[in-house]
Amino acid sequence: VLSLARPPLPPTGPRTSLSLLRVSWIQGEGEDPCVEAVGERGGPQNPDSRARLDQSDEDFKPRIVPYYRDPNKPYKKVLRTRYIQTELGSRERLLVAVLTSRATLSTLAVAVNRTVAHHFPRLLYFTGQRGARAPAGMQVVSHGDERPAWLMSETLRHLHTHFGADYDWFFIMQDDTYVQAPRLAALAGHLSINQDLYLGRAEEFIGAGEQARYCHGGFGYLLSRSLLLRLRPHLDGCRGDILSARPDEWLGRCLIDSLGVGCVSQHQGQQYRSFELAKNRDPEKEGSSAFLSAFAVHPVSEGTLMYRLHKRFSALELERAYSEIEQLQAQIRNLTVLTPEGEAGLSWPVGLPAPFIPHSRFEVLGWDYFTEQHTFSCADGAPKCPLQGASRADVGDALETALEQLNRRYQPRLRFQKQRLLNGYRRFDPARGMEYTLDLLLECVTQRGHRRALARRVSLLRPLSRVEILPMPYVTEATRVQLVLPLLVAEAAAAPAFLEAFAANVLEPREHALLTLLLVYGPREGGRGAPDPFLGVKAAAAELERRYPGTRLAWLAVRAEAPSQVRLMDVVSKKHPVDTLFFLTTVWTRPGPEVLNRCRMNAISGWQAFFPVHFQEFNPALSPQRSPPGAPGAGPDPPSPPGADPSRGAPIGGRFDRQASAEGCFYNADYLAARARLAGELAGQEEEEALEGLEVMDVFLRFSGLHLFRAVEPGLVQKFSLRDCSPRLSEELYHRCRLSNLEGLGGRAQLAMALFEQEQANST
Repeated sequence: VLSLARPPLPPTGPRTSLSLLRVSWIQGEGEDPCVEAVGERGGPQNPDSRARLDQSDEDFKPRIVPYYRDPNKPYKKVLRTRYIQTELGSRERLLVAVLTSRATLSTLAVAVNRTVAHHFPRLLYFTGQRGARAPAGMQVVSHGDERPAWLMSETLRHLHTHFGADYDWFFIMQDDTYVQAPRLAALAGHLSINQDLYLGRAEEFIGAGEQARYCHGGFGYLLSRSLLLRLRPHLDGCRGDILSARPDEWLGRCLIDSLGVGCVSQHQGQQYRSFELAKNRDPEKEGSSAFLSAFAVHPVSEGTLMYRLHKRFSALELERAYSEIEQLQAQIRNLTVLTPEGEAGLSWPVGLPAPFIPHSRFEVLGWDYFTEQHTFSCADGAPKCPLQGASRADVGDALETALEQLNRRYQPRLRFQKQRLLNGYRRFDPARGMEYTLDLLLECVTQRGHRRALARRVSLLRPLSRVEILPMPYVTEATRVQLVLPLLVAEAAAAPAFLEAFAANVLEPREHALLTLLLVYGPREGGRGAPDPFLGVKAAAAELERRYPGTRLAWLAVRAEAPSQVRLMDVVSKKHPVDTLFFLTTVWTRPGPEVLNRCRMNAISGWQAFFPVHFQEFNPALSPQRSPPGAPGAGPDPPSPPGADPSRGAPIGGRFDRQASAEGCFYNADYLAARARLAGELAGQEEEEALEGLEVMDVFLRFSGLHLFRAVEPGLVQKFSLRDCSPRLSEELYHRCRLSNLEGLGGRAQLAMALFEQEQANST
């Protein structure tokens, strides 16, 4: 019926026939769908279709329904959840609960945590020991009673109370059980969640019928969320009525007596497989099918045996993965012959994306050159720097892999030994991963013992693996931001413009932010009888307080001969609580609501500090306003400020100033911790000298364990200004300051034109 309501004109080509076929099947034989669909303005030609199309075209037009709220009813604010997952009612798949004891908490429980914790969303340990001390990285719940039935009952009660609404499946195991975590997660993913299920290794009760079975606790068992919800009201009754020395038997009897649900080993075609490990049995020599396909192995008497089992099953999973990769690569080779490109379209390695093909010179991915000791692509722009840390380990791993693959391919006829690396190249391809090209000087040894030096080039690829979401602490945009503006005497004239921008961008929209002015006087400035250089700044701040009632702009006066950013921050830090979020800014910065929100989201207490990179406009004398696009003589221009409005005239070009680090967002507690570590490592005169040559970002970089997030900030656009590079700065900071001033003069084309015009003027 809906297909007849004014269909669009049929497209040309093969789609026309398909469209007409679909309409003819709906209409039936002998009818002309085009005539019936279009017809006259008064209605369809076929009288049988009038009942189906009795509504006019106006009924199908969207209507805007205005919002109306009854003034007689009290307004109720809509409360949104912290996470969208909670609002949608989504749940995690699997929670694992481990029953442990006082004797095994620091041994077997730790081994369980190290082998399977990274595979599950949440892993909890339950013990009857009162006040148990949790090992590092483990979440331990103490019940205070080690009786088996009590421990099981309180564990189920805790799971229902705290996690019953968040997880679909609950797996309960003992700490002397090894679990093959990937297989267990896959099993939970294949089972339907809308039914009561008690799945594990089924055992018969002594003296009971075959239908009354419980799941053996040594091999673990799965409980569905619906079954846990039904079981919760019967826990107290089962604890008083059922006597059992084993918690798994107690749970099995409780489920059978109260709900009539027994343990099963198979459900929906999924078999729960387990293996009972004999005493003194070596896992490396175990090769039975029951062992190789097991979800759980029990009993595990000591932690070293747990690690050996994990090594054995990890090797099996790795072999299975390699076998599947080889099978898939063989299928890809067979199918590639049938494609239009043929074998030429087969990429290397088989099954991975082809290398990125640049469409212009700006998209070319450059190669980084390295040797075994040095790299010739340094972060600070230096031509050569030592190869160290993770980069050195990465190169060493690539060399070992190359030699291993060569020996695997040519043994036993040839055996290779590395003498040295002649040349090394690497680049990161976002579509594939890290690519390596190595020129190796090898010593080749034959089966007869003949030796010969060979130089060979090999190519390797470290492909991108599965992308994982890193867990990050929760942050909110409701945090108050404390802006800190250090002002030198030379910057006092520019302060009123900053205050006006602050009023328009922060005070006017009522942003949750405050401002503190740090007035830095020189040794002979602002004394008795001398004029106050910051008198105009104080008057402008007082005017803003008058215009915006309830606003208070605090200012602090500091006298320093050679002001250091760290020393100034020390003064401000002592005046605020430890949970204050600071936004260290400059007089040329114009922070707005978007910038403040990104400050709140990117600065995480105890985790991360954020130092944005502002956009610096070029010198207007060397980079005048550009001609409109398409105008005569208009050529390539430097980048425009982010968010520039073309209607306000042609903007001045600029660049993101990577050399400047004056702006930063961080919490006071994190700054105090980094400052205390600096004072502990550097004492006396050494600390005084270090403070003269450090900025706040350097303090976080060298004396803090936090993540340092450095990213371009399109909302921070600064007018051109030459920074005052004090000779008291360290050599590195002075070099960065001078480089920032020089790179901020103009683009390469503008500088070249200025030099050309100067040479022309000098020649005439």
